[in-house]
Amino acid sequence: PFTRRQRVLLTLISWATTIAVRLIGPTMKFAVSCEENSPTSLEQRPFVYSFWHQCTFAATYLWRDLDIRVMSSTSFDGEFTARMIRRFGFVPVRGSSSRGAVRGLLGMRKEIGAGYTVAFTIDGPRGPRFVTKPGPVLLARSARVPMAVFHIAIDRACTLNTWDRLLVPKPFSRALMRVGSLIPVPEDMPSEQLEHYNELLQSSLDRVKAFAEANVEKVGSAEFPFFRRHKL
Repeated sequence: PFTRRQRVLLTLISWATTIAVRLIGPTMKFAVSCEENSPTSLEQRPFVYSFWHQCTFAATYLWRDLDIRVMSSTSFDGEFTARMIRRFGFVPVRGSSSRGAVRGLLGMRKEIGAGYTVAFTIDGPRGPRFVTKPGPVLLARSARVPMAVFHIAIDRACTLNTWDRLLVPKPFSRALMRVGSLIPVPEDMPSEQLEHYNELLQSSLDRVKAFAEANVEKVGSAEFPFFRRHKL
């Protein structure tokens, strides 16, 4: 439950964020770069995607209207994010690493069974920033689908003074999304190997982040041409 003041703030913040994404998103110039053995299109499914919370603004616009299921916490931050992403065709699944984790993973498992791709802002809902949690590994093992990762770097953005240092692109900025190689998780993976696969996830996210940030200035070049949404 939220207080009356919180409910008012939730409405204002979620609508303000929605308007900002709708106004700025269409002005952005995206490019996509993929590691070997990565997904071949945004529409390909099902996968268990992970990305850093910092990328939420750009990811909301780029991945819009694809029926992606997103783990969303029951906190204040999780609630306004859920309200906002619904308007872009995402479906929040309630749960987080701190509250309702089992319920959230079961909900995500059900969505994968129905053929949908799911996604985690993996360092949310409160950090620590750029540190993975084991939820995607457990889900990928249970659902028998591979993990995938991406990072979106932006050449001109405002960095908010929030725990995640959220990036809000400036109009007409360039963005480079780097997609990592798929990470299969064996169905019979013993529990003692959980940390190993979590480290693989961390390493992959660190790698695509470093690549995207090092190359975002090249967006629009022959090496990183502007992205046509239906292809990677």
